[in-house]
Amino acid sequence: MTPSSSATATEANPAAMTLSEHLRELRSRLVKSSLSILLATALVWNQYETIFAWIRRPYDDLKVNHGILAVTGITSGFSLQMRVTVLAAIVLSSPIWIYQLWKFVAPGLHRREKKWAYIFTACAVPLFAAGVFLAYRIMPNMLETLFAFTPANVSNVTSVDSYLSFFVHIVLFFGLGFLLPLILLFLNIAGILSAQRIVASWRYLILGSFVFGAVATPNGDPLGMTLVAIPMLALSAIVIVLAMLNDKRRASRAKNSGTDRWSDDQASPLDAP
Repeated sequence: MTPSSSATATEANPAAMTLSEHLRELRSRLVKSSLSILLATALVWNQYETIFAWIRRPYDDLKVNHGILAVTGITSGFSLQMRVTVLAAIVLSSPIWIYQLWKFVAPGLHRREKKWAYIFTACAVPLFAAGVFLAYRIMPNMLETLFAFTPANVSNVTSVDSYLSFFVHIVLFFGLGFLLPLILLFLNIAGILSAQRIVASWRYLILGSFVFGAVATPNGDPLGMTLVAIPMLALSAIVIVLAMLNDKRRASRAKNSGTDRWSDDQASPLDAP
């Protein structure tokens, strides 16, 4: 068998791959992903000023100037540019390294699992983008509220490193927060979480949505908090409906096959269908 036919056979049947072949495949995917990030870093290096201007815009949009952004240390400017460009490069090269990750994982998935992975990705991208957009829009209000705790006659000299960390954390918090209902739905599809358990946790869903809204509007405005919590509650309601439909379909299929007669901890007889 030629090397090319052997590679085709292992790709078609990943279970036949040895451990060393899996490790070589993983190394190849990691190298390609790393090279894509390095290339993207080189491409965006000269665009650092534009990218950083976009990051600091929420700070510049403050209604009152509470201080200045400052770098401290001789190498702080260089390290800041490295962090910003690498973050931008990771985002820019995401189609490549996500594709490499998918090529490594996909051969071990069944056709149905691949279908749900496509659906998850198609839904996750706009939801995460919506969370990032909301975080970016309300960040000036968050900064305004936090800077209001600065004592009178005290200047607030904000470290750029501190601001960048705050910016990244808030963006990720909102992006992942919008993904939480989708994660609950796919836990239900995977059979890990039933719709009944999701409904039983309705108090926590409501509390979590309003806590999320409170974080999004730290100035304590109840109207703004409610306006942020309502989309989260609407997403949770859609998830509950879809989970109920999925549980009903799963129960109907189990009834038709006869497997609904046996509980999870009960052994069925050998002649059971």
